[in-house]
Amino acid sequence: MTQRLVEPAPAKINLYLHVTGRRTDGYHLLDSLFVFAALHDRITAAPADAFTLEVEGPEAGDLPTLGEDNHILLAARVLAQHAGISTGASLRLEKNIPMAAGLGGGSADAAAALRLLDRMWSLGLGDDELAALGARIGADVPAAVRSIPQWVRGIGEILTPVDDLPTLHVALVNPRVAMPTVAVFRDYAAASEGFSAPHDGRFPRDADALLDLVSRLGNDLESHAIRRAPVIGAVLRELARMPGCALARMSGSGATCFGLFRSASDAQNAAETLAAAHGWWTWAGPLAAPRAAPKGLT
Repeated sequence: MTQRLVEPAPAKINLYLHVTGRRTDGYHLLDSLFVFAALHDRITAAPADAFTLEVEGPEAGDLPTLGEDNHILLAARVLAQHAGISTGASLRLEKNIPMAAGLGGGSADAAAALRLLDRMWSLGLGDDELAALGARIGADVPAAVRSIPQWVRGIGEILTPVDDLPTLHVALVNPRVAMPTVAVFRDYAAASEGFSAPHDGRFPRDADALLDLVSRLGNDLESHAIRRAPVIGAVLRELARMPGCALARMSGSGATCFGLFRSASDAQNAAETLAAAHGWWTWAGPLAAPRAAPKGLT
């Protein structure tokens, strides 16, 4: 049996999210602090004559496995064209990140496919070149290529690494409501509330100071997502009541919300309690896990 290379695709969390403007082509300009959790999809690949994709895992749902609606296949074809590769790859996705959830799962999968095939084809392109290719696939893909804490601006292409964030823990909660990103941005634009000022790019290394900062910065899309799905407001209220929760916030365009905790046990207790009480999807772990080493075979 052909051995398959393995690559993790970590979930993204927006600790804050500001909309700072809009370009003439309609794209909104963002200002956000991205971190990446230990929660991840898992992609494997082996050489093949053509591109194929199998999808499995608890969050596979009805994810398309053909055409450009699938970010993995799109990423594979973009990289092959860029590098002049005429062969394909047998790809397999283990889907663990909920879809349409504000966790950047599709972007994470595309970025992981770029990293994985870069290794399999021995291209040696590196993160910068892969991120530039990722920008052709989706706004969050360049940041997902690196999967480290980053200050993200523009439409996702201006990236500044953020080092030495304090140790915190997170409980993720999704009420099983799909939240289309385009629709939430459309609601934001229709509200005509103006744009937020950009942050100055300084992020404290002290936990209390970081929590105070991100609490003040907020998520400009949160109220619009709540109007579409009021259950998001209920999730935030329930999270905020959990013992040890220092901050409850929605990630991205929703519907996943997160609670920040100083204690791993408090984060785990919150996730377990809310799952048991409401049947919501939950996960708990470290706030900003480093990108796992992807050198393994399966």
